Amino acid sequence: MVLLPGSPYPLGATWDGMGVNFSLYSPHADLVELVLFDGPEPDASSTTVALVEKTGPHWHGYLRDLRPGQLYGYRVHGPYDPENGHRYNPNKVLLDPYAKAIGRETRWDDALFGYTVGHPDEDLSFDERDSAPFAPLAAVIESRFEWGDDRSPGIPWESTVIYETHVKGITQQHPDVPEHLRGTYLGLAAEPVIEHLKSLGVTTVQLLPVHAKLQDRRLVDMNLSNYWGYNTLAFLAPEPSYSTRDSTDTVRDFKIMVRALHAAGLEVLLDVVYNHTAEGNHLGPTLSLRGLDNRAYYKSHPETARFLMDYTGTGNTLDAGNPYVLQLIMDSLRYWVLEMHVDGFRFDLASALARELYEVDMLGPFLQVVQQDPVLSQVKLIAEPWDVGPGGYQVGSFPWQWAEWNGRYRDTARQFWRGDNGIKGDFATRVAGSSDLYERSGRRPFASINFITAHDGFTLEDLVSYERKHNEANGEDNRDGHEPNYSQNCGVEGPSDDPNVLACRERLKRALMGTLLLSQGAPMILGGDELSRTQRGNNNAYNQDNEITWFDWDLDEREEEFLAFVREAVAFRQRHPNVRRRQFLTGEADADGVKDAMWWHPSGREMTMEDWDGLGVEAFCLLLRGDRIPGTDRNGKPRTDDTLLLLFNKGGDARDVGLPEEPAGTPLGWRAEPPFDDGVEAAYAAGATVSLPPNSLTVLVAEPSASGPRP
Repeated sequence: MVLLPGSPYPLGATWDGMGVNFSLYSPHADLVELVLFDGPEPDASSTTVALVEKTGPHWHGYLRDLRPGQLYGYRVHGPYDPENGHRYNPNKVLLDPYAKAIGRETRWDDALFGYTVGHPDEDLSFDERDSAPFAPLAAVIESRFEWGDDRSPGIPWESTVIYETHVKGITQQHPDVPEHLRGTYLGLAAEPVIEHLKSLGVTTVQLLPVHAKLQDRRLVDMNLSNYWGYNTLAFLAPEPSYSTRDSTDTVRDFKIMVRALHAAGLEVLLDVVYNHTAEGNHLGPTLSLRGLDNRAYYKSHPETARFLMDYTGTGNTLDAGNPYVLQLIMDSLRYWVLEMHVDGFRFDLASALARELYEVDMLGPFLQVVQQDPVLSQVKLIAEPWDVGPGGYQVGSFPWQWAEWNGRYRDTARQFWRGDNGIKGDFATRVAGSSDLYERSGRRPFASINFITAHDGFTLEDLVSYERKHNEANGEDNRDGHEPNYSQNCGVEGPSDDPNVLACRERLKRALMGTLLLSQGAPMILGGDELSRTQRGNNNAYNQDNEITWFDWDLDEREEEFLAFVREAVAFRQRHPNVRRRQFLTGEADADGVKDAMWWHPSGREMTMEDWDGLGVEAFCLLLRGDRIPGTDRNGKPRTDDTLLLLFNKGGDARDVGLPEEPAGTPLGWRAEPPFDDGVEAAYAAGATVSLPPNSLTVLVAEPSASGPRP
């Protein structure tokens, strides 16, 4: 085997049709060895080749006649000096951080640790066992793929409806998906699943992490698994367990899935985890970055480099302030856009990436590099704007190119419909687009990703069925999981056959989902909520790869009715630009004395500041003028719509509301608009009184009188 010098770029393993170039970043190493494996078996033979070429911090070499499918790893020699942050151990085979496919998954064994497990000196000890039979291995790939005329659907932000889901969860129990495709990328690309998404009306599928992950040893020992996948092992490789059982070409399966979703007009966003890796704290295994250069890849504790900074709750934090680590992140992101054709990203614990040294810095290198990148600046970018470190809660602070998960929207909407007092004003602000968080920095309403539920927490069904979390199945004595949940159970904890309890829960579900889809901003629906999916009260089902998290497609009459409601509610949103504006509402009168929006008191007048502060008002309305929507659509046509009246009634009592008489300058009537018309009359005269059902969200549309023009 003849080793040629090769090139320091691109990093990773690159097949050019004749051979493979290998390049690895390891600035403090003394020697890097490439290990080629003949197969994935634990006892497979291997060949070791020393990479003698080093350009800057990159070790590289080129081998002719290697082909796609070749399995490989690295052994890296250097100082084992944990007190100073160096954990080189050439006895450990390491995964290439630029691996584009996993050729063999991890098999847990004590040999995977750089120190001797159980030694009295813990991680200061040095382990000489060979990890080769157990370590994860990378595979060289063939990158060519017939994309045809595939392109991003390019959904405008104001028209975006996000559907957060899990590759396996949505497909594992679908009766119309072929059994061998269930739980896979190709299962998600199957016609029955795509038909469901299209009928629902969502525009954008946001996948829980699909980067190759590590199954935590603790969970494996408990016969559980890391189902969600927030435990990244490789940033460029798709998770192999979602590939079809008769295929080892995970990359191809992923591309087929994206191509099929695009053909159906659906965008694909990835939930990505660049804030930490699966190697954990200083007592974690040596699988990749720790053995390549622990000091370079991770944020060390400022007082002793033996320990790592943990802003993520996982034991480590990736050092995005290191330009080479930042390059890894950016190369990974561009790869998923350019080679895998995804349309954007949701960044887990994004505040951790904004920590240049230790403090969150919105002018830090990661955010600046993304802003100027010609590829990434053109895709959808969503931040989870917090981490677990000091100063990590950054809702409303990310740069203008970013949208954010609006945690304040979630909490306020839940509290309002639970019946909490003192939050009417905050609820109104969230429904109107959260201008207090986003307008001052020049951002638009769709900077707010509104959500009621997400993968982390109760499902919508459980939000109205449980007042306490029930996480016993997780094996942590119900100590885990987010609190407070701001949930309610309508009088019974958990499942119930009581028709009054069920009616209460269905009203609340409709009110919560309706609020989400009628609010200014970009809505995100948790996948399965439309099916009334329950996790049996588990609000932290990260390790439940079973019926607790898999979608149940066998719906009863009640569940079918709610599914129909969600479909109609999404369609209503898409029909009415009035509830998905590109600019914030002002509430200010124009030259004609007409306001674009007005909050309406149940007594038949405009709300005052005193009304928001008082406890007496339990129902109120938002009047949205359809002839006062600023801007034009993409074709240059004015954005006009019906004038809408959104009527909110929290609590368990019916309440009367006096309707506006002249919202458009001429006497009008009002008609109830499906699906937000349950329990009210079909039509009302201007100035009439409507009786709102308990826990209800109603929508009325202004109708012109016989003598007046349509607004």
